[in-house]
Amino acid sequence: MSDDWDTPAAPAADAWGTDGLAAALTDASNGAAGNDGQDAGATEDTPTETVPVVQVVPEALDGWVRPIAYDYSGQAPREWDGNATVYEWDGETGDIGPEYPELEQQLFGHPTERVASQGIDFSTITKIDVFQEGPTRVSPIMKFDQAGLHPAMLQNVNLCKYGNPTPIQQYCIPAIKSGHDVIAIAQTGSGKTAAYLIPIIDKLMGKAKKLCASRPNPATYRAGIDPPSRAEPLVVIVAPNRELAIQIFNEARKFCYRSMLRPCVIYGGGPMREQLDQLQKGCDILVASPGRLCDFIDRPTVLTLRRLRYLVIDEADEMLHDDWNEEFTKILSGGGTLTYWTEQEEGNVKYMFFSATFPKPIRDLAKTHLAETHVRLRVGRAGSTHGNIKQRVLMVEMPQKKQCLLDLLCSLPPTRTIIFVNSKRTADELDDFLFNRGVPCASIHADRTQKEREASMRAFRRGDSPVLIATGVSSRGIDVRNVMHVVNYDLPSMDHGGIEEYTHRIGRTGRIGHRGLATSFYSDHDEAIASVLTRTLLETDQEIPDFLQSFVPEGEARNNLKFEADSDFEDDANGAEDGAQDGAEGGAEDGAQDGAQDDGGW
Repeated sequence: MSDDWDTPAAPAADAWGTDGLAAALTDASNGAAGNDGQDAGATEDTPTETVPVVQVVPEALDGWVRPIAYDYSGQAPREWDGNATVYEWDGETGDIGPEYPELEQQLFGHPTERVASQGIDFSTITKIDVFQEGPTRVSPIMKFDQAGLHPAMLQNVNLCKYGNPTPIQQYCIPAIKSGHDVIAIAQTGSGKTAAYLIPIIDKLMGKAKKLCASRPNPATYRAGIDPPSRAEPLVVIVAPNRELAIQIFNEARKFCYRSMLRPCVIYGGGPMREQLDQLQKGCDILVASPGRLCDFIDRPTVLTLRRLRYLVIDEADEMLHDDWNEEFTKILSGGGTLTYWTEQEEGNVKYMFFSATFPKPIRDLAKTHLAETHVRLRVGRAGSTHGNIKQRVLMVEMPQKKQCLLDLLCSLPPTRTIIFVNSKRTADELDDFLFNRGVPCASIHADRTQKEREASMRAFRRGDSPVLIATGVSSRGIDVRNVMHVVNYDLPSMDHGGIEEYTHRIGRTGRIGHRGLATSFYSDHDEAIASVLTRTLLETDQEIPDFLQSFVPEGEARNNLKFEADSDFEDDANGAEDGAQDGAEGGAEDGAQDGAQDDGGW
């Protein structure tokens, strides 16, 4: 191992809890035990579909993997993620349906196994400054039961084991419930998805019969035989990639539980026929990738936006780039159809833009689509990281990278780890390298089929493959429980995301008050990002390695770190200073204090 690569073979216990990282894979270890038990209980009278495979496993990897039988059932046809069960009923039971214990357990877990979503450092998030910089100010909520939520929604929030709202939720929930457009910039892992799903679905609860389009009875509908209905969603949520769309859809399934609202998801790479079938069963909340959404908008007999009430752009900075300009224009215009413009009243659609980063040109473009009375929020500095993530930067030259990565994985207790690379070729090569050395890994990139990508994500979530190798496709918005370690095998180049991409990558760990570790491999080829990377490390008091010391600002510049995205809507920046900064000492009376001191879930 290189002397420059300062990673101990057996790291001492510290405040970041590396001794407890293995606990993050309790579900994976249980699964392994289940396989062992199956092999042990197999007899001649009990045929098995598995074939034993003997692997030579390095001693250092004993904690990661044990030789187990290969399960060929994984080759069987799988359900697409978009076909996941949603709450439906076939009777007239009022505005809120009865409890469905089997689905409730599928969505929220077994009652005895549900754990709080917040981490032990949740209070760190609640102390982050919140700035209201738009023309309209709202008073924050401190508890979910202060938000005036529908009882069924409040029950769903409790089933999710959310405690106190995060800062972005404290302001977004009352803003959306008050009928305002919203633009919100918040750190990764701050609960942005729930910040818009909870109030939007809550606003529609009890109004579904009045607002929703008619749809077939799920008890009697025969796909391909009965006349299909047209999807007329009330809510459209647009995400820049498939994985994020699926993640949002799964969250929407939870918050729609027992409501008359039916969520659907459509995304490129998925089966068009099956997605069409789901839309024709009825769709009130549609989560979509931009390309596939435009495909269906071009088929008005299948999908129309004439009933649209809420349009949410998640990871808006990515969506508003020139690459998506044509699709974005079509989505904002409702497909450009005459029906949309003649049946929609002005101001009838509420627009929401959410992201962790928002460069000024993108902010200006987003601002043109918002009402004059919109609410604009900034939680901390745009594009910043938070102190729950311990960031390390190691000097590793290209020929040493693979071996250093293996040494790094062996030096820490086994835990869910995401390894980010900059190319599909590197992802495949690294996948082969680690697999051949006994590391249970999976990889995901744009050249993989959608079924392969979904299978890799399922294996990663379950813990069957606790190491995931990914290109930038997974750096945005993917929220997997117990991701304790992120490795930047390749640092992002300044031409492809730069420090904003770095922020999104490491944001896959340390979410909602949990602690996490981010390790980045640095070489002389990464000098272009060195300056802003050093300032990012200084912002959260991270250790600066010797090879980055020359990029540390001196004097006053060190105490007043500047970033490109610091200025936010200069035309009213001065007005933002009046009552805009929300500290941690006041209450909700004047709408200018976040005042959240208690730990809690999101």
